[in-house]
Amino acid sequence: MARWKSSSGRRHFALAALAIAVLWPADGLPAGSVHPGPMSRAEAFARAEVLTALGRKMFFDPSLSASGRQACSSCHDPGHAFGPASAAPVEMGGPSLDRPGLRAVPSLRYLQAAPAFTEHFYDSEDEGDESVDNGPTGGLTWDGRADRGRDQARIPLLSPFEMANKDEAAVVASLSRAPYADAFKAAFGDDVFDHPGDAFDAAVEALGTFEQSSADFYPYSSRYDAFLAGKAQLTARELHGRALFEDEAKGNCASCHLSEPSNNGEPPQFTDYGLIAVAAPRNAAIPANADPAYVDLGLCGPLRTDFKGRADYCGLFKTPTLRNVALRKSFFHNGTFHTLRDAVAFYASRDSDPGRWYPRKADGMIDKYDDLPKAYWKNLNQDPPFGRKPGDKPALTDAEIDDIVAFLQTLTDADQLPGGKSAAR
Repeated sequence: MARWKSSSGRRHFALAALAIAVLWPADGLPAGSVHPGPMSRAEAFARAEVLTALGRKMFFDPSLSASGRQACSSCHDPGHAFGPASAAPVEMGGPSLDRPGLRAVPSLRYLQAAPAFTEHFYDSEDEGDESVDNGPTGGLTWDGRADRGRDQARIPLLSPFEMANKDEAAVVASLSRAPYADAFKAAFGDDVFDHPGDAFDAAVEALGTFEQSSADFYPYSSRYDAFLAGKAQLTARELHGRALFEDEAKGNCASCHLSEPSNNGEPPQFTDYGLIAVAAPRNAAIPANADPAYVDLGLCGPLRTDFKGRADYCGLFKTPTLRNVALRKSFFHNGTFHTLRDAVAFYASRDSDPGRWYPRKADGMIDKYDDLPKAYWKNLNQDPPFGRKPGDKPALTDAEIDDIVAFLQTLTDADQLPGGKSAAR
C-alpha cells in the first residue's frame, strides 16, 4: 500500500505535554527513587536537570559497552548533529568492535516531538477535520519500534552488534563502577545497584531525559529558523530551492518533510513522522546484504517482529528529519548514497531513469527496486516526484536539484557550522 497523507502532513505534538509525560511518573514511590510519585513543577524540573546531567555523563561513557571502547556518542557524534561522523553505511560494534550493524545510524536531533507509533494516524489540512488516515506513523527508530527515549536507549546498550552488553545486569555492573556512580545513587536511591532491573530502568530514563535537552537536541538555530523569524535572508537560489521543495508538481518534498511552522507556531520539524516505501537501491557495502536471501523490510522485519507477515507494511521506513541533513555522509536507512545531491536526484528520477540507480541483471535487464521483493512493489510511494515511466522527463532538472540542495544547506544548526560551539559536553 502507498501511505496516505494529507497535504499538510502531521501536526506537531506540544512539547509541554511531552515534558509532563517524562517528568511526572504515575506510581506513588517517593522522589529520589527510580519511580518517583507526583511532584511539584519545581521538583519535576529539578529532577529533570539532575537526570540530564547524569544522562550526559552516560552518553559519553565507553565503559558502558562490552568492548569498553564504544559510547553512545561514538555513533551519535554531537559534532555531526548526533549522527555518525563517518561515511560508512553501518557502524561496527560488538564485544570486539568487529560486528557490523544492519542500518545507517540516524541523528538523535529533533526527535522530541515524535509521536508514539500508531498504524493509523488521522490528520488533514484542516485541524478540525481528522478524517484522513495517514497510515503507519511515529516511533523513534527506522522501523518505529521504540516510542520513547528510554525505549530507544535500551536498543544500543543490548544489541549484539552495537554496545553488546550481555544483559541489563552487565550494564548496571558497569554503572556501579563508573566515576558518577555516587551521582547515580543520589538520583535513584542508595540501594539502586542492589536491584539491577530498577537500575537499568533508571539508566535508560537518564539517557532519555538527556536526549530531551533542548540546547543539545533541538536548538532550532539554523539560518532557515532565523529566516522564518525575520532575522535572516535566504539567497535567490535558496528561495528557489525552497519553492521547488514545496511545489507539489516538482520536488513535493514538503508533503513528507514539513517545511512550514505548525498552526501553533512551532518551528517545522522537516518530517511528518510517517513510514513510507521508496525503494532505495540495495547497498552491497552492508555485509548482511552479501546474503541474497537477506532483505531489510523495515516495518515488517527483521528487526521489528510484531508486524512479521504483514505484507502491506514491507519496505516501509521512517521519514527522517531533514534538519542538519547536509552534514550526513550517507543517506537512507541503508546508507546507499553518499552525497545529498544524489539523494535528491534519486527522488527526481527513480522511475524515469531507473538504470541510473539500479544494477543490471545477468540478462541485461535493469534490476529495478533491487532491495524490495516484487511482491511488495505495491507498497511503493508513487506520489510526485515518483510515478513516472522510463524515458519520461525527470521531475527536476539538474539546476533545480542543485537549488534544492542549496536550500537544504540552510537547515544546518549554528553549532554545527565552522566556529560553532556544541552544547553537548
